[in-house]
Amino acid sequence: MGVISELIRTEADGTISFGDYTLTSKTKKDHFEHHGDSFKVKTFREITRLECNGMVVYESVPGTAVSGLNISEDRVAFQAEGAEDAKITLGLSESTEYEVDINGENVGTMKTNLGGKLTIGVELEAGHPAVVKVVKK
Repeated sequence: MGVISELIRTEADGTISFGDYTLTSKTKKDHFEHHGDSFKVKTFREITRLECNGMVVYESVPGTAVSGLNISEDRVAFQAEGAEDAKITLGLSESTEYEVDINGENVGTMKTNLGGKLTIGVELEAGHPAVVKVVKK
């Protein structure tokens, strides 16, 4: 998978890929249009953050590269790669339960807070993306 040299792009299957965890200084790209929405990405080795229409969709500490981000009303799926394990926060529906699956293993049901944030820990290694699926119950 690797880093996304253009910081954010639309893939042939309609998903989004973004992030570059190898950058030593914060780099951003604003006003990326995708399916009528405006995205903004900020990324470098310490953090990767994706916003859609001003709302946080994805944030990882430390930074990651994400491929195949597919968001629907009841599901978020993507592959994440990083130099080390990351804490990933997703912006979802508030006070809602989700089933979380990482690399084909169900890690359980988690509930978002009042702000709709769901935070998961993901074991990462450069060159070996983790597959993450989060499905509304």
